[in-house]
Amino acid sequence: MELSVLILAAGKGTRMKSVLPKVMQPLAGKPLLSHVLSTAKALAAKQTIVVYGHGGEVVQAHFSDDTELAWALQAEQKGTGHAVQVALAQLAQTGKTLILYGDVPLTTTVTLQQLLALVDDEQSLGLLTVNLPNPTGYGRIVRDNGLVQRIVEQKDANEQEKQITEVNTGILCVPNRYLHQWLPTLKNNNAQGEYYLTDIIALAVEQGIEIKTHQPQATWEVEGINDKVQLANLERVYQRLQAESLMRAGATMIDPTRFDLRGTLTIGMDVSIDVNVVIEGENHFADGVIIGANCSLKNCRLGQGVQIKPNSVLEGAEIGAHSMIGPFARIRPQTILGEQVHIGNFVETKNTLMASGAKANHLSYLGDSEIGARANIGAGTITCNYDGVNKSKTTIGADAFIGSNASLVAPVTIGDGATTGAGSTITKDVPANTLAVARGLQRHIEGWQRPRKSSK
Repeated sequence: MELSVLILAAGKGTRMKSVLPKVMQPLAGKPLLSHVLSTAKALAAKQTIVVYGHGGEVVQAHFSDDTELAWALQAEQKGTGHAVQVALAQLAQTGKTLILYGDVPLTTTVTLQQLLALVDDEQSLGLLTVNLPNPTGYGRIVRDNGLVQRIVEQKDANEQEKQITEVNTGILCVPNRYLHQWLPTLKNNNAQGEYYLTDIIALAVEQGIEIKTHQPQATWEVEGINDKVQLANLERVYQRLQAESLMRAGATMIDPTRFDLRGTLTIGMDVSIDVNVVIEGENHFADGVIIGANCSLKNCRLGQGVQIKPNSVLEGAEIGAHSMIGPFARIRPQTILGEQVHIGNFVETKNTLMASGAKANHLSYLGDSEIGARANIGAGTITCNYDGVNKSKTTIGADAFIGSNASLVAPVTIGDGATTGAGSTITKDVPANTLAVARGLQRHIEGWQRPRKSSK
């Protein structure tokens, strides 16, 4: 049976106290709905439909690049049954549909595949349930001789039904034929005055359709998010899972509870990550990479044995083997460092290539630059690469030595083996193996009186 996925994502999320629609709230750096869509794609569905409502323009704009997505507008929120009704016209008469929720981000592909396997013909319906020690607020699964008969919502349940601990997660798989048959017949004569999707369970029982249930391995798989407290709780669940996955792959995590991965990370052997490290985008760490405490990395590739010392920020960088960065370094996009490069404290690079063995150990800015092998950049050096309109390039040759507090006014080239004197402002090209000094002559003024504060 061909699979469709229907994601209900129209809720406003009042309890979030946010201008963002609920499904756009971030978990691990991307919207809740992104997590659900990623899961749907892993199931290889023929089509994926998102039912949207509150903040619909924001939601659609964010996912506008996904041309395979279909959308259905639920202008008024009249319950889960109504949400499915608005998408019926886009569902084929045959096949099966998996119904998911845009605010339930962590359901695993394995769990859903096991649920889908229960519905292999039109004589069954798959329902994901979970047992909770405190089921208050959830729809209860009412069984008779072990067979599911119906789902009763909390506000409609009697005292006996409220004692049931098996509850509905809302996630189910239904043959399309029955969705087309049952959804138009739903009534809203209940305490909420809404059209409940769960009412189709009783309709299935009436027609002799078997209700097959499955449960996830962990309750967090089916936890929804309604406020910032629940959002934070699931964030920690997600990050713990990422940390555990990395540790199983061989990483040493000094404290896995103080780690955030907001993207992807592939690693070699013997990678070590200290506390309070945040990793975003797509990253790769080769064997023996060491990340110090309080570092932030985004879209970086680190070669073998690279050390990132504490409190450093890297983005869009490629770092060669056995290089050392930081502490307190800022490596900006389009930085490419060769092997055994040293970038020290309070050094910033941007759009800069540094060849093997080059060093900038203190208090420097290197932008739009190409720096040769083994060149040494003295403390306080800046490349003056921007004139307010245009950016220009600074080229520093191999084995060059740039004295402290030098200003290199681009475009300018410092030749191989050249030296610039400390405190120089270099505005002209420096030939190879020469010394360039560009500073005012020192004068001594006799009888100089330093200003003094007047006595009171």
